[in-house]
Amino acid sequence: MIDDHRIPRPALTLGLAGLIPFLWSAATHLSPALSAWAGQFLSPMFLGAYVGLTWGTLILGFMSGTLWAFATRAEGTLAAVAYSLPVIPALWAFVMVSDASQTSTVFLAAGFVGLLLLDAMFTAWGLAPRWWLRLRVMLTVVVLACLAIPLQA
Repeated sequence: MIDDHRIPRPALTLGLAGLIPFLWSAATHLSPALSAWAGQFLSPMFLGAYVGLTWGTLILGFMSGTLWAFATRAEGTLAAVAYSLPVIPALWAFVMVSDASQTSTVFLAAGFVGLLLLDAMFTAWGLAPRWWLRLRVMLTVVVLACLAIPLQA
């Protein structure tokens, strides 16, 4: 019997792997020594807050597409809503995350909070798998924690 509440191993593994750039961003922001060492081999765009912003913007767009795919399960008026709402996080990132500033970091974090709300809606509507929200909450908490690190004074 299939447990439809259990997060499938490939989804969990790939979701956790997607956290690596966020964790790297936090680590290289917190450790000047690690950043200096890595800076010998990597472009500055792969260090500190910049990599978190770049990766986060990309992931916000990717996750919008994931929800759009779930919309294929909807019918009628719900379908129109379900196809429309997932566009918002990608547009949000495109318009609001414009540089490597703290303001862009706050806007990106807000985009992930908004995305989580959409994840909850799609789960409540029965469009996402039953395990979806558990996975998304876990990943979003780590993303938000990593994005918050460069905001600390």
